[in-house]
Amino acid sequence: MEKPQEARNVAVLIFDNVEPLDFAGPFEVFITGSNRGQDFRVFTVAEHERPVKALGNLSINPAYSIDACPEIDILIVPGGWGTRKEMLNERLTDWIRKTADEVEVLLSVCSGALILAKAGLLEGLKLTTNRLAIDELKAVMPPSAELLEDARYVDNGKIVFSAGVSAGIDAALYVVGRLLGEERAVKAAEIMEYDWKRV
Repeated sequence: MEKPQEARNVAVLIFDNVEPLDFAGPFEVFITGSNRGQDFRVFTVAEHERPVKALGNLSINPAYSIDACPEIDILIVPGGWGTRKEMLNERLTDWIRKTADEVEVLLSVCSGALILAKAGLLEGLKLTTNRLAIDELKAVMPPSAELLEDARYVDNGKIVFSAGVSAGIDAALYVVGRLLGEERAVKAAEIMEYDWKRV
């Protein structure tokens, strides 16, 4: 008898001034698409154990610090104004670079691409980001990367990029479909009553 696959650990990075929908949208997708927790175990992770203040002063308690985090299968790096500070946070970019080597999928949402750029993860990749962050990403991306300004999300294999805010939901549904079959992603979108914009 075939042993059922263990649930994949999905870590959603949070930091001060993160855009709420950038992390909460994909979080919702993975819990909704998890078959009641059988396929994905979703949790938040932050640099420190203290509460994180998202945009709008939304206070979130991370489940783990980066030092105490379980093994990660899928890492989600969201955007928001806080990325401009965190992209210069070498402790965080070093952790993301190391974690990127170990994960099955790394999903960048919105201006999370700025953090990935500073982590040195964009070489030779096709990218997208929030329309409002395009010039900032152009300034830090390597010459070998290609920025697709009109793409809602882009799949490079291990690393998937999404455009701004709600596009992270579309990209997360895409990842669920890639890993577990499109039917699972369609079902998750139906449960969420979300109009999935597939590309």
